[in-house]
Amino acid sequence: MTRRVAKPAAEAVRPPARAKAAAKRASVPASPVPLRLSLQLADAGDRALLSRPLVRRWLAAALERAAEITVRVVGEDEGRALNRDYRGKDYATNVLTFDYAAQPTVVADLVLCAPVVRAEAASAVRDLEAHYAHLVVHGALHAQGYDHERASDAKVMETREREVLAGLGYPDPYSA
Repeated sequence: MTRRVAKPAAEAVRPPARAKAAAKRASVPASPVPLRLSLQLADAGDRALLSRPLVRRWLAAALERAAEITVRVVGEDEGRALNRDYRGKDYATNVLTFDYAAQPTVVADLVLCAPVVRAEAASAVRDLEAHYAHLVVHGALHAQGYDHERASDAKVMETREREVLAGLGYPDPYSA
């Protein structure tokens, strides 16, 4: 019989920090809040980062009640058209939330503009997956009535975003 000997801790192979963080995020249990998710990738450039289970996990962590949410990832032309038509602003923005109902079930569409998300992550030197997670959480909070128009509301919303993202294993999106 061959006996296996464990390597001493100093010789043990450790995964890089990024792999550890990804493993931690993947192990976060889903929320018990019922969620019906439709994921649409009109811009599929980040398909590898936006798997249905991962997007579901981000939403479930942010939701405080049952929800039916469509997450649509679009290109710059569609993002700009939606922002212009619904907000009167003629440029593409990172995330738009169209909330149709908040009680008893949250019903909403979240539209993420992939080129804007990529550009923001690159200019802020942030991990692209973490930035997508932040924007999905941000949009889900808007769908539940959170807002950031007034400073006091912004503080409440940003605190909730930080809590949710920390629970998912992502860094504080508001730290410098």
